[in-house]
Amino acid sequence: MRTVEAIIDESGKIELLEPIQLSAPFRALVIILEGEKPIADLRPFGLCQGEFTVPDDFDVPLPDEILATFESL
Repeated sequence: MRTVEAIIDESGKIELLEPIQLSAPFRALVIILEGEKPIADLRPFGLCQGEFTVPDDFDVPLPDEILATFESL
């Protein structure tokens, strides 16, 4: 079973939000989410460019005492 998002317009036409490839015909179950707005377009790349700087040590492993805090949860 896979979940694929789609938009259904007022006439019942279904538009998938991602391309899919199937090896054979399949049945589908459609769940209509009332009150949900259609998904907007993706935000453009680089929208926050220049607003912050990623430090050089961003991907350095955390100290053991901080890791221990996460692991105890």
